[in-house]
Amino acid sequence: MTSARSTRPAAGPRHLHPGAWWLWALGLATAASRTTDPLLLLLVIAVAGYVVAARRSDAPWSRSYGAFLKLGLLVIGIRLLFAVLLGSPIPGSHVLFTLPQVPLPDWAQGVRIGGRVTVEGLLFALYDGLKLATLLICVGAANSLANPARLLRTLPGALYEAGVAVVVAMTFAPNLVADVQRLRAARRLRGRSDRGVQSVLSVGLPVLEGALERSVALAAAMDTRGFGRSADVPRRIARTTAALTLAGLLGVCVAAYGLLTADGTAWALPLLGLGLTAACGGLALGSRRAVRSSYRPDPWAWREWLVAGSGIAVAALVGWLAARDPAAFAPSVVPLTAPTLPLAAALAVLIGLVPAFAAPTPPRSAP
Repeated sequence: MTSARSTRPAAGPRHLHPGAWWLWALGLATAASRTTDPLLLLLVIAVAGYVVAARRSDAPWSRSYGAFLKLGLLVIGIRLLFAVLLGSPIPGSHVLFTLPQVPLPDWAQGVRIGGRVTVEGLLFALYDGLKLATLLICVGAANSLANPARLLRTLPGALYEAGVAVVVAMTFAPNLVADVQRLRAARRLRGRSDRGVQSVLSVGLPVLEGALERSVALAAAMDTRGFGRSADVPRRIARTTAALTLAGLLGVCVAAYGLLTADGTAWALPLLGLGLTAACGGLALGSRRAVRSSYRPDPWAWREWLVAGSGIAVAALVGWLAARDPAAFAPSVVPLTAPTLPLAAALAVLIGLVPAFAAPTPPRSAP
């Protein structure tokens, strides 16, 4: 069953295509993965936060950005705690304090618990934890801006069944945050405290119960609407589809790993092109199995091109600059030096602010 597809954008406020938001966020995350400079990472976080504040809607799933910020702070704290308790591979001469060291057997050589805690080791852990926190915050920005239900509708037919599970999993964090906020507000209205361990324990069970009820209701609604139906295709096409998709995705994964290394660009780029070509071919063949209709599909207009292009431009420019001058994107901790902000990279990251002005204003009510 098919339906007429209109690509003309609706007049007035509308939601941006969720794929554009994810491409923008992944571009910022890719740029963050190329550096450990804390000033540049903080700039990426500021850019993501400004765009979220300017263009998120009032839907429940758009309130999860603050939770990802807190999760990033937790990641930094855990990384520093591990550096204090388990030591750091970075040698340092500026000792802050010394913890009692636990003796370990000979087979655990290279591992220590306690000992000297140096400024160099803590700074290395701080830079490393801030990098991971920035990646999580970029993902949180995409979760706050992209409607997960609309994202599911844009997936190709070959990935529709797997996409259902992925999108349902992606909605867990935003809905969890919304449930916690709702229950904490209810406790305050009843005159009860919403802080402390007792409050967390009393809120945990209703939150899990609500998540289970929402999952059962979603499964029932999807079953009613015929999710999972597929058309009959020849076995030869099915095997070709599986082979192309698997080979393409493996090639993309290996190429992505190569792009993250210092000397893998020469072979990673051709492999990335071959992997994307094979994956697209497999997805095109696999879409024949999907039997579903589309009602009012989200348009991909010039605003989507600007938002997605800004994220891709940030990733490409920062990656190119990092390859030309790696030392500027990895401040030295031995010897101890103050981090500096690369001007060209900072200007490249500021391109990520384009969605704050180019993206349409979302409707004030959730769809």
